[in-house]
Amino acid sequence: MITMSSMRSHKLVLFFAISCLLLHEKCTDASVCKESERKALLEFQHSLQALGVSGNDAFFWISEECCLWRGVYCNSFTGYVEMLDFSDQPLVVAGTISPSLLKLHHLTSLNFSSNDFNGSLIPEFFASLKKLKLLDLSNANFRGPIPSLLGNLSMLETLRLGGNGRVFNVGKLEWLSHLSRLKELDLSFTNLSNANDWSQVITHLPLLQKLSLRHCGLPSISSSSLSLANSSTSLTYLDLSDNNLPSSAIYPWLFNVSSNLVSLDLSSNQLKGLIPEAFGNMKAIQELYLNDNLLVLAENQVRGDSGLNEIGKLPDFRVLDLGYNLLNGSISKSIGQLSNLRVLRLPGNSFGGDVISEAHFSNFTYLQKLDLSYTSLTLRFNSGWIPSFQLSQLLLCSCKLGPRFPDWLRTQMDVLNPDVEISSIDYLDISASGISDSLPYWFWDKFQGLSYINMSFNQISGTFPNNSIHIIHLDLSSNNFSGPLPRFSLDYNMGTINLSKNKFTGSVSPICNFTGAVYLTLFDLSNNLFSGVVPNCFGSFPFLTALNLGDNSFSGSLPSSLGSLVSLEMLSLRGNKFSGVLPSSLQNCAKLKFLDLSDNELSGEIPMWIGQKLSSLVFLSLQGNQFRGRIPHQLCGLKYLQILDLSVNKISGTIPPCLNNFTSMAKKVSLDRRIEHHILDTGPRFLSLEGVYGEPIWIIQVRYVDEALLTWKGTKQSYPQLGLLLAIDLSCNKLTGEIPEELSSLQELVVLNLSRNLFNGKILQKIGHIRQLEVLDLSRNKFSGNIPTSLSELTFLSNLNLSYNDLSGKIPTSTQLQSFDPSSFSHNRGLCGPPISPNCSMVEAPPGKPTVGSEEDCDEFMKWFYTGMGLGFAVGLWGFCSVVFFKRSWRHSYYRYLDSAKDWVYVSFVLLKTRLVRRIKGLSTRCD
Repeated sequence: MITMSSMRSHKLVLFFAISCLLLHEKCTDASVCKESERKALLEFQHSLQALGVSGNDAFFWISEECCLWRGVYCNSFTGYVEMLDFSDQPLVVAGTISPSLLKLHHLTSLNFSSNDFNGSLIPEFFASLKKLKLLDLSNANFRGPIPSLLGNLSMLETLRLGGNGRVFNVGKLEWLSHLSRLKELDLSFTNLSNANDWSQVITHLPLLQKLSLRHCGLPSISSSSLSLANSSTSLTYLDLSDNNLPSSAIYPWLFNVSSNLVSLDLSSNQLKGLIPEAFGNMKAIQELYLNDNLLVLAENQVRGDSGLNEIGKLPDFRVLDLGYNLLNGSISKSIGQLSNLRVLRLPGNSFGGDVISEAHFSNFTYLQKLDLSYTSLTLRFNSGWIPSFQLSQLLLCSCKLGPRFPDWLRTQMDVLNPDVEISSIDYLDISASGISDSLPYWFWDKFQGLSYINMSFNQISGTFPNNSIHIIHLDLSSNNFSGPLPRFSLDYNMGTINLSKNKFTGSVSPICNFTGAVYLTLFDLSNNLFSGVVPNCFGSFPFLTALNLGDNSFSGSLPSSLGSLVSLEMLSLRGNKFSGVLPSSLQNCAKLKFLDLSDNELSGEIPMWIGQKLSSLVFLSLQGNQFRGRIPHQLCGLKYLQILDLSVNKISGTIPPCLNNFTSMAKKVSLDRRIEHHILDTGPRFLSLEGVYGEPIWIIQVRYVDEALLTWKGTKQSYPQLGLLLAIDLSCNKLTGEIPEELSSLQELVVLNLSRNLFNGKILQKIGHIRQLEVLDLSRNKFSGNIPTSLSELTFLSNLNLSYNDLSGKIPTSTQLQSFDPSSFSHNRGLCGPPISPNCSMVEAPPGKPTVGSEEDCDEFMKWFYTGMGLGFAVGLWGFCSVVFFKRSWRHSYYRYLDSAKDWVYVSFVLLKTRLVRRIKGLSTRCD
């Protein structure tokens, strides 16, 4: 008897057999890799290189089963390769793409995003992969034109070519109109400046839902394009940011193209005037980004009939970004109508001292991110105010919160609304907010574990608790904090700590006990009152890129473990009492760009390895130490050097002629205007509009600028704009010889200071070739000869000092040179002419350059002078001897005078000897 279950199983077997016959497929071992496709993949592999984190070849396509290879996905029923995905892999694919992919006839998805194809052209054969539904080449370093043949991919639903800055479209985008099934299009950062038909093509893609054309150089929309535009009901996400599109070009097309937009980004364009009320007609809009434009608020917006208030009536509106526009005046309390708002950004506007009270926030129950930075707004809340919202980010930089520390911040660490996804604040920036108060006792208890805290540039005082501070990014610089260095515990992220310009004291030995020190990337303790020896435990900081211990009272030798900081780009130890020689381990810091060891007590010779191993240096200062010996010629290998300061040392010898190898000073090249460190860290992942957790929608960015401290026009100044100042300062040493002629090839040099040395010879004749020179100081040397006429060609020269030398001749005539104070040329005996004298006729001719005929007159005079002197001596001696010989009384008197003189000398000698003997005996008796 056949049961119902057996009949059911027989039917399934029969159905499976029929399906196999219909598909003409072998149903046995269906998931096994097809041999033809395996060979095609191996051929494809040979044309590529996949590099892992270690830099080694990371392809592991060695097994027989290609469906199990990394990045390869097969249909579990047919066994055919349907997807190649090399995005988000622990490897980077590079090389060229082989046409062997054409043998994968069932390929529907091809993803090479976030790889590096080293400027390869986008292969045209992609257009022959007829079954493709997804093609993702974003952020993969392609270049060249977009193949118009991609329009043949009629099945394509997703096309991403964004993030390839050297990719461009030739002519129009007509080829896109053939992709009628397209749902997502990303051409961000590609050049579409010649695509005049872009708006027409977009409006004729009926299924398009997501469009990103950020930074494409889009041309303005013509009136003819508007007449052809059809209203699209599918587009929900539109990004046209950073295209410099004017209001007149974008508004008419925009308000006609879609009524179902959920997210709209028009930031960084040329939108001017009032916020249009038509935005209020976009009933589905939830996110609106209008930042970095030229929008204004009008007086009528306060009365409630403005575009902003029309937006406020939208039921699901969640994100409003109007940052960095021209908004001014006051913020109406009607902004509270946006009751569903999650994100409100108004930074960089000029509200000019407007006062914000709790009435503005009364309806913001769901607010998560508030950014009012750089608005000069005054936030004045009643004491005891408890906000109805729970913030995850609060940015109030340059607002007026003080002088008391805002007590309402305490409430942002408590969960008030269970419907809000974020439980407590994670990002706090109240820097430069006018707070001059002590830090509340509850602060570190409440704010433990925040991702980012910035309270810099206030007058906040207080000390740290004894327990460890759990933090990722902390900036307390320019305050009045005191006490010992706290202990920190860093999370599994790249952390930064900036405690500079405070009043911390004591030792820095607690750094050896930091938890998670391996993740620290920036550490600044400069301008405090720390002292003692710096501990030798920097081996625990392998990812540190910037270390600043300057302007404290540290002593002792430099710790050798500094050499273990192989990621270090900035090291400043200036203004301390470090002594001894530079540790040789420092040469391991091959990534160093900024090295400041000035104003210490370091000694020894300048190491040769600075020029050999630290070849990336942009700034090098050894000023104010005890270095001796010669300038090593290996320093000439620092071709990126912009500032070299070896002043106030004991360096001797000559200037190496190879300094013309400083390429940054010799040629007009693109320079780093400043040495900056940007540490990026992602914040929490929020729920996307589709209800799933996606990519982080904000990023923590810590920016740190290395500031050079150097003597500029006679005074020490902090100078962050390094690329604008190319300088060589060798002053106050014992250098000798002449200025090498090769120095004149440093045509971009701005400052040259060779003062207070022992240079001699003539000033470089071609010194005028250093066209950009603004400061030239050659004072207090032994230069001689004329001032080179080429000096008058330096049109930018604003500070000149040639005093205390042996220069001679007329000062070259130019508007520039005659405008300097006479002290610039003082104590040069042979110089004449303006500005030190009206002309050269009033000044004696310098020695060694007699007028015509004066040499013969001088010789004749000297001949008669010596003859007369000899005759006078002979006559005088003969007269004295004659008188003594012939007159007896004079002869006896002369002899008695000689006897008396002899007796006086003898008695004086005996008395002096007696006194000395007595004094010596007295001293010996006292010592006993």
